[in-house]
Amino acid sequence: MTAEQEQIAMLTAKVKEQAEIIDYLTRKMFGQKSEQVDPNQLSLLEEDDRVFTEPEQTGQENQTDQVQSTKKRKKTRQEVLSRDLPVKITFVDVEDKLCPHGHSLVLVGEKFVREQLYFQPAKLYREEIHAHTYKCVDCESIDGLAHLIQAQVSNPVIPHSLGSASVIAEIIHQKYEQGVPLYRQIKDWQRLGVNLSETTLANWMIKSGKLMRPLYELIRKTLMAQSCLQGDETPIQVLREPGKKASSKSYMWVARSVRKSPIQAVLYAYGSTRSGTFAQDLYRGFRGTFQCDGYSGYNSLGDSVARIGCFAHVRRKFYDAANVKGRIQMSRPLKLLDKMFALEREWQHFSPRSRKRRRRGKLRGLLNKFWRWIDQADELPKSQLGKAITYAQNQRATLNKIIEHGEFDFSNNAAERNMKSLVIGRKNWLFSTSPAGAKATAIWMTLIESAKTNGVNPRDYILYLLENIPQLPAFAKESELVAYLPWNFTQRPAGRYELNTIAA
Repeated sequence: MTAEQEQIAMLTAKVKEQAEIIDYLTRKMFGQKSEQVDPNQLSLLEEDDRVFTEPEQTGQENQTDQVQSTKKRKKTRQEVLSRDLPVKITFVDVEDKLCPHGHSLVLVGEKFVREQLYFQPAKLYREEIHAHTYKCVDCESIDGLAHLIQAQVSNPVIPHSLGSASVIAEIIHQKYEQGVPLYRQIKDWQRLGVNLSETTLANWMIKSGKLMRPLYELIRKTLMAQSCLQGDETPIQVLREPGKKASSKSYMWVARSVRKSPIQAVLYAYGSTRSGTFAQDLYRGFRGTFQCDGYSGYNSLGDSVARIGCFAHVRRKFYDAANVKGRIQMSRPLKLLDKMFALEREWQHFSPRSRKRRRRGKLRGLLNKFWRWIDQADELPKSQLGKAITYAQNQRATLNKIIEHGEFDFSNNAAERNMKSLVIGRKNWLFSTSPAGAKATAIWMTLIESAKTNGVNPRDYILYLLENIPQLPAFAKESELVAYLPWNFTQRPAGRYELNTIAA
């Protein structure tokens, strides 16, 4: 081959690489985000299990982008309405209990006409708290001294503040669950009759968050005592961070229990850096197995922590390589990964021991085929497929460990879904003004997401904490805080029925 031919071949390969990069970035910016494949496309394997015909929940997709491949069954009225929803029964009576001939009417029954939902708008009112004071006349007659006894008033959430537990809980619910930033909440509060500033609301978030710090630390301690954890991290922006520009990146880290753990907890932690030093501090005291993506910062956790890889990250890179101009050209490794994920979906509710046994029996063979293809592949290193191969090769040791650990899912998507809750809010909040605000976000997101993963209504749980935590001693013991952990919270049932009779 002449020098000119070599140069042409090099330039051709370079153009191909650049075209792939442009196509990839265009899809990321303007294309569909879900990682679904055409269910009618033929498999490269012996049989087609139609795997990954629905989008994978990786924490990067928007719910509006998720497309269902099959038509959903319409829900019945009983499925739409919660059993805990209060019921008001209204009887419509005749206005004049006389027939057209003037005779008295006798009630013989009733007829169901319809049911409908009613919405009661929020109401805001001022509460003035007065404490009665008593004195003992008999004791005063004995010693001539006034013996005064005053009623004990419960402690406020924030001293000398208008913010009650119910108001602060609503602000927290709107910001961290609904993704409504504080400046947009102000208008709603004005309509209800109070002119609050954004600074006031922010201070309430920070001060009430500090009140929950001991409970937050207890959740962290409980989580680090577990033997299996998952983790992830994402950038956030903090404007007034000492020693850093306002445009620089900070990070929010998340650690959570695996789905098979008897105690479910999710922990968020704010860090000014993504370095391994912060990872060491966050996972201080943890001794066990940790599932995460291929980020090198987790290498600093040391020999006491065993790493397990995430196959969703591997599949995502092969999916991006197979996505050419919006059409998926199924490759051998992508089909093998889809086959493995299909088996994992069948086993997701099995016990760790049963899942480990099935992985050894059925999954190991597919994984060996996958690695044989990787070893024989000859792709340009900078192409999308070449990058996917390189990523898989770098994670090979941690990915293979999934065979021996039935406690873990095949992917780290549970942690990514928790991170997605933060990312959705971040798109609306845009940034935190100070590190104190970012730390408050970590505390409230920890309590809310831990409540969710335990099947608890986060709004009720937050209100419960704000009403009761201020009543504890200033330096509460762990034994006093245990009752307030999300997995120990019991929701109070609401009254269901109310009768009402009106005239026609």
